[in-house]
Amino acid sequence: MSLMSTFKGFIGEAMGSLAHKMLLDKTIYRELNNVTIPTPDGTTQIDHVIVSRFGIFVIEAKNMNGWIFGDEKSAQWTQSFPGGKFKFQNPLRQNYRHTKCLSEFLGVEHEKLHSVVMFWGETTFKTEMPENVMDKGYATYIKSKSEVLFTDAEVDEIVEAIQTGKLPRTWATRKQHIASLKERHLKSEAKAEEVSPPQPQTGSDEPLCPLCNSPMVKRSAKRGANAGNQFWGCSRYPGCKGIVSV
Repeated sequence: MSLMSTFKGFIGEAMGSLAHKMLLDKTIYRELNNVTIPTPDGTTQIDHVIVSRFGIFVIEAKNMNGWIFGDEKSAQWTQSFPGGKFKFQNPLRQNYRHTKCLSEFLGVEHEKLHSVVMFWGETTFKTEMPENVMDKGYATYIKSKSEVLFTDAEVDEIVEAIQTGKLPRTWATRKQHIASLKERHLKSEAKAEEVSPPQPQTGSDEPLCPLCNSPMVKRSAKRGANAGNQFWGCSRYPGCKGIVSV
C-alpha cells in the first residue's frame, strides 16, 4: 500500500468517525473503527462497525472522486474522472465477505448484520445504486433500521467480543492482513493452472485485471469442477494470474 493510499484511508476513516459522533447517539450506536479480525483463511479488515439494538452495521468507506458507475451484480465498478478511468472491486461484494466473516466470528445470524457502502469525496453516481450504497444520508439510513434485534446486554457482549477478539492495530497486523489477501488471491488463481490458450476478444467489454489493471481475455477451464466453464483471465498470464467470473 502506498503512502498516499494510507493517507486517503486515514481521511476516510476520520470523516466516518466524525459523522458517527455528530449524527448518531453514542449511547445507542456503539462505534468501532478499523477492525481486523482473524478468519479461517487469514484475516479481514473492516473500516467501521456500529453495534446497536437494531443490528450490526458493517461499513465499507470509499474515499473517491469523480463519476461512479456500477451495479449490484457487476464484479467491478468504474471510477471516471478527467484524464482516465479506473476499475475497482464491487464494494458490495467486498463488504459481503466482511459481514460473513464477522457473523461467523461472533456466532451471530448473518441476517442481523447490515452492509453499508459509503462514498466520501466529490463523487457522483451515474448509475442507480442500491439503497445501502450512498454518498450522503448515512446516519438517516442507519436510523431507518428500527426492528429490535438485540437486547442491551447482547449489544454489550458483541462490543466486548469485537474489542477483545480483534487483532491489535499495529503494522504487524497490517502486514498479516496484506499477506492474507495475497494468499486468498493465490488460492482463487489455482483454478486457472491449466487453461486453454487465450482467445482475444473484440470490442470494449473486456474487464481489466483486478490485480494489475491489464486487459483480460476469455479462457476455458480444462479440468476440475469448473471444466468447460469460461472465465476472464489476465492477458499477462502466467506473469499475472488475475481472474474474474464471466
